[in-house]
Amino acid sequence: MVRSVAFSPDSKYIVSGSNDGRMIVWGAETGQVEVISGPFKGGRGKNVVSSVAFSPSGKHIVAGCGDSKIRICDAQTGEVVSGPFIGHDHFITSVAFSPDGKLIVSGSYDRMIQVWDAEVGKVISGPFTGHTGSVDSVAFSPDGERVASGSTDKTIHVWDVKTGKVISRLYKGDMEAVCSVAFSPDSKHIVSGSTDRTIRVWDAETGQVVSHPLRGHTSLISSVAFSPDGKHIVTGSHDKTIRVWDVDIS
Repeated sequence: MVRSVAFSPDSKYIVSGSNDGRMIVWGAETGQVEVISGPFKGGRGKNVVSSVAFSPSGKHIVAGCGDSKIRICDAQTGEVVSGPFIGHDHFITSVAFSPDGKLIVSGSYDRMIQVWDAEVGKVISGPFTGHTGSVDSVAFSPDGERVASGSTDKTIHVWDVKTGKVISRLYKGDMEAVCSVAFSPDSKHIVSGSTDRTIRVWDAETGQVVSHPLRGHTSLISSVAFSPDGKHIVTGSHDKTIRVWDVDIS
């Protein structure tokens, strides 16, 4: 199973993380394997690369793994250049670089969020606690000041990166587990995808839903993202389809 994919900042490469414990970098146009890193050995059932992301410079890749550890690899050689970062107690579900590449945020089945110094691998903020279910998705705001987290506890939390305090809690009574979250380019809104097959757009500060739930998928929403201009949302689902939505959040 391929669990996570991400483009490099220049769009020339794609990185993938898989249940085979490997992180692979591919040529985006050729489809050829460029670099293989791993397998990362974490013990039986734990050598899963569950989440991957390029650094803003494109020089490094962060990998979150089933052994509860985080590693940073050289994007050209696949060599582990930092880590493993140790601080979570369970499977890492989601990792992301901050916009300046200096920080990494991680979410885990242990219900916690950690913010790490990307260079030295130390926790500089966290753990952020408050979710009562596993944290399935984390994302930095484009301004780098906040982190959003989506959880199986049916809530989204927005956190202050420096203090670890909750800025807002996003919740609707009819919403089920949150599988994916992403900020808009202006950091003002958050889009979420849920197991209830709906997509919601939220005001990141007030926690209010700013558009009607978007419906159309026939299974859980596994991934969501805003377009660079903030005018569209793309969603992927277990129903094997991808949809692009035109959303008015002005």
